[in-house]
Amino acid sequence: MHIRMNFFSSALNIAMIVAVGTASFSLAQTTTAIPALSPLESRMAATIDANSAADRVLLEQLVDINSGTMHLAGVVAVKDLLAPRLQALGFRVRWVPMDTITQRAGDLTAEHPCAAGAGHCGKRLLLIGHMDTVFEPSSSFQRYGPVADSAGKVATGPGVADMKGGLVIMLAALNAMKQAGALDNSEIRIVLSGDEECAGAPIDKARHDMIEAAKQSDVALEFEPSLRRDGQDTISIARRSSTMWHIEATGLSGHSSQIFGEHFGYGAIYELTRILDGFRTQLPEDGLTYNVGLLLGGATAQTNPDKTGGEATGKDNVIPPAALAYGDLRTVSNEQTTRVEDKMRAIVAQHLPKTDAKITFTEGYPAMAVTPAGQQLLREWSDASVALGLGPVAEAGPMTRGAGDISFVASFLPGLVGVGALGQGAHAEGETIFLDSLTSQAKRNAVLMERLTKQPFGPLSNRMDEDTP
Repeated sequence: MHIRMNFFSSALNIAMIVAVGTASFSLAQTTTAIPALSPLESRMAATIDANSAADRVLLEQLVDINSGTMHLAGVVAVKDLLAPRLQALGFRVRWVPMDTITQRAGDLTAEHPCAAGAGHCGKRLLLIGHMDTVFEPSSSFQRYGPVADSAGKVATGPGVADMKGGLVIMLAALNAMKQAGALDNSEIRIVLSGDEECAGAPIDKARHDMIEAAKQSDVALEFEPSLRRDGQDTISIARRSSTMWHIEATGLSGHSSQIFGEHFGYGAIYELTRILDGFRTQLPEDGLTYNVGLLLGGATAQTNPDKTGGEATGKDNVIPPAALAYGDLRTVSNEQTTRVEDKMRAIVAQHLPKTDAKITFTEGYPAMAVTPAGQQLLREWSDASVALGLGPVAEAGPMTRGAGDISFVASFLPGLVGVGALGQGAHAEGETIFLDSLTSQAKRNAVLMERLTKQPFGPLSNRMDEDTP
């Protein structure tokens, strides 16, 4: 499968991306009256409050299970804790093992059918999340615990926000819908991957369940964590891509006294240096980053199997014939990815005398671009928040977060990114969660989902695969 899957990238989308593709954020604006909570929505909010203590207990249980991506048994243990809870809510649960296919644990999928029949429960919802974390058993960061001097408001632990807090929030929102009688009138699919933090290959197999679920859905909610800035909760409607690149430069070897000469030329390290400096000076544009993560060069240069290090040999008086560089590329649209890759290839092709170089790209995650449908969802999320008395929610631009699973389905349906926990320090030891976000985010999710199920079946207007005049 070609990762980009013909992702939509109209000029209108690019203009929108430029407007939001910074680290700043702006309040979601609405031009219509915000609907107040209905009695049913009020009951859902009350249920979430009543279960908040139990939700914190579940969070601690989940965090204390090590589910580093490559600790397959730990990911399965998280699945075993979640599956019966989803079944109790009326979901048809299925475990899709991936250990022999992608060398990862697998996907937990669940489906809640519409009681009135498919297509008769308003918008069809897809809930996306993951069970793994970046903290393997070798990490010293293994246990849940309160943060000192936070008055019980902040907790820490591996994956506490990214995204075991999001898993708790998802279950809390669905349980509130169930208790209020709203879940029976909904059509919801859930896909929880076991390898979001380090996706397995081939990617078409690793994300097959998610993509197939998206084709049968109208709106996606990704329960990844989000940010709180200056007391303002945020959410995103775009994610940047993640592409890895590799440069291999070669040259002639000889005595250093003859470098730059007609016979030996410039050597591989100067060729690689020229290329990287060309990237630095010629590529910059809004929404784009391109990092160099690993360099090796000399008489010999070879990476280790994981491409996390390697070995180089050489002498100060020998012209180096080999040089390697590894890095990544992140963009706000798939059009930008294609355009920047072409520019990088052109820079690589301008070889110094007696040298050669080639660049290859390995595409990981496509981009999720800003769309009118995504902006509509953002307004509805913020409206739900205001109705709950939680205040408006700010939009965080795509520069505030990395790549994520929702990008694989962004060509099929619009969605919201970061409807999970609020916290700080994801992917680092000491990661934290703001515990009040378990209830606030669960309430926002429950109200938004209930309101979406009352909207007409089918895609939102200005769906992402339509050109908007």
